[in-house]
Amino acid sequence: MSGAVGTMAAAAAAEITVSAAASLTNAFKDIGAAYERDHPGDKVLFNFAASDPLVQQIAKGAPVDVFASADQDAMNKAESLALLAPGTRQNFVANTLVLIAPAHGSQAIRTLADLQLPAVTRVTLGNPASVPVGRYARSALEQARLWPALAAKAIYGTSVRQSLDYVARGEVDAGFVYATDAAMQKEKVVVVATIPTATPVTYPIALIDKGPQREAGRRFIAYVMAPAAQAVLARYGFSRP
Repeated sequence: MSGAVGTMAAAAAAEITVSAAASLTNAFKDIGAAYERDHPGDKVLFNFAASDPLVQQIAKGAPVDVFASADQDAMNKAESLALLAPGTRQNFVANTLVLIAPAHGSQAIRTLADLQLPAVTRVTLGNPASVPVGRYARSALEQARLWPALAAKAIYGTSVRQSLDYVARGEVDAGFVYATDAAMQKEKVVVVATIPTATPVTYPIALIDKGPQREAGRRFIAYVMAPAAQAVLARYGFSRP
């Protein structure tokens, strides 16, 4: 009997591929390790990048089981392309947009309006065409009627983590990232301001309809929604949606 049970367990083991927004990197790595401990035999493989390129990869046939996006727009694109398993999309966490500057920078940036100062020449944000944090930042700047002045100073990052690195290395005067990303570089960046967004910064997660490990993908999503994983996300500064 024990041999049969072992065989069944081995057969049930799966290699789960999760494509997730770059801002989830640290928290999801911890969650993945905990999931593997709680599901012996299962292996979680992560692909972290900006949300829109991840959608493109899945649309082109990348063998992905679970998709976690940093905004609703990217998930909407995945849904419009019929990539999602019906009924599996749900919001699992929320974040906050912040303006940061190098911790040892020479510019005295204290407010969003200070980005207009002539001495401020380089401001990084994710490319609004493909990076959720860039869409949130551009929308906030447009609301504040600052986008025309800032567009000429914009240095686009291919992901929120690239923009974070630009600021941490002092290569730009300021940048827009999520609060959770700023917390990753506390010694190198300072949060200048929390930026209100017209649309809440919520992260959806969904099962990919043609993923090779549908049941295992469902298990991982359920695990992310459960209290233990939510506690990990909270530890990294994420909040409930």
